[in-house]
Amino acid sequence: MTLGEALSMSYLWIKAAHLIFVIFWVAGLFMLPRYLVYHQEALARGDAGAAALWVGREDKLRSIILTPGIVAVWLLGIALATIGQHWMEGWLHAKLLFVVALSGYHGWAIGYARKLAAGRPTLSGKTLRLVNEVPAIATVVIVVLVIVKPF
Repeated sequence: MTLGEALSMSYLWIKAAHLIFVIFWVAGLFMLPRYLVYHQEALARGDAGAAALWVGREDKLRSIILTPGIVAVWLLGIALATIGQHWMEGWLHAKLLFVVALSGYHGWAIGYARKLAAGRPTLSGKTLRLVNEVPAIATVVIVVLVIVKPF
C-alpha cells in the first residue's frame, strides 16, 4: 500500500474526527456566552460566591472542551484540506474566513471571561445574549459551504 492509498483510506476517519471535534467546539461556544451572562448577573447582584462558581465553570469549559476542540478542528481541517487537495477551492476559502472569525470569537469570549473573573464587566446582559448568536450563524454558513459547495 502506498502512502497516497493509506491517506485516502484515512480521509473518512479524519473527516469523522474533524466533525466530532467541530461539534464539541461549537457546543462550547454556545455554552460560554450563556455562562458569561449568568456570571455577569452574579457580579451585578454582588454574589461573590456564585461569581466564583461561574469562574470555575468557565475555566473547565475552556480547558476540557474549547481548547482541545479548537486545536483538533484546526489540525484535522488542515489535514483534510491537504489530503483532499481542496486548497484551491473557493468554498474552502470562504469556509476558512468564517472559521478564522469563529476562532477570533472564541478568543474574545475567553478574554471576556477573564475580565469577568477580575470583576470588570464591560458589556450589558443584552449584548452578551446577542453575541451568543454568533456561533449559530457562523455554523449555518460553514455547513452550507461545506455541503453545498456553492463555488
